[in-house]
Amino acid sequence: MSRLAVIGTGVIGNGWIARALAQGWDVVAFDPDPQAPARTQSFIDNAWASLTQLGLAPDASPERLTFADTIEKAVDGADLIQENVPERLPLKQEILAAIDAAAAPDVIIGSSTSGFKPTDLQQQCQKAPGRVIVAHPFNPVYLLPLVELVGGESTQTAQIATAQKLYQALAMRPLVVRREIEGHIADRLMEALWREALHLVNDGVATTEEIDAAVVYGCGLRWPLMGTFLTFHLAGGEPGMRHMLEQFGPALKLPWTKLEAPELTDELIDKVVAGCEHQAAGRSVATLDRRRDDFLVELLEVVQKYWPEAEGLEGRI
Repeated sequence: MSRLAVIGTGVIGNGWIARALAQGWDVVAFDPDPQAPARTQSFIDNAWASLTQLGLAPDASPERLTFADTIEKAVDGADLIQENVPERLPLKQEILAAIDAAAAPDVIIGSSTSGFKPTDLQQQCQKAPGRVIVAHPFNPVYLLPLVELVGGESTQTAQIATAQKLYQALAMRPLVVRREIEGHIADRLMEALWREALHLVNDGVATTEEIDAAVVYGCGLRWPLMGTFLTFHLAGGEPGMRHMLEQFGPALKLPWTKLEAPELTDELIDKVVAGCEHQAAGRSVATLDRRRDDFLVELLEVVQKYWPEAEGLEGRI
């Protein structure tokens, strides 16, 4: 039996909790908010139907969750620790230092940070800073399997290897990032699309609904199977990527991309908010979550059918 300690129970922390429970792990959580246990229980109740459809481990049970009243109690006896506090570097450094001081020195401490580098996260850790790594998941954590693992200056290869095995035991697909960089890999890609989408709304080129439709019915349909590079490899015909780059490469010099994000003015905020509210059409976030989860369960089954062993990348993704 394995035990996960979860520090911070917002959307991401609760996602880790639901995933670990579904895999038959014991989970001990800590959050200073007195409403955290009730919020987590509601989250698990909503996620459990999708997790059941995907398939639960024999010992899976929401009853395996307990809350501790201190960080020290939460991490005691943990096989893996996941930190999920708000994305503020001084706060993360403070909490990670407290976790590092309390946990056994060989226990991996993963941070769910979407942007900070692990070397910066390790700065205040004194006992075993190398075991503090980035372990960045994607929302909803209980369904999406990718976790980006990034080691810092103090991290040893063996610690990353241990982390890979632990996250694989949680039915994740670890992607080891070769060197640390702000935003890691997937978030940098998503931010590029998000930046251009904001420009298109800001410049009056398209509404939020039209931009989402362009992704859903266009590039988004190809990405779940092939991603970016293999998709463009096919665009070159039989010669593949080399022909594609020879044919379309010069166009990359054209000013198609704004490169910098637009100023987040009140006008742009109003446009984006109004567009999203129009798309939501009065449906609550909980209703949209349920719709998203139902879709992802079916999509994951299709992805697994066509990419069961991650095309030779097993152990890395």
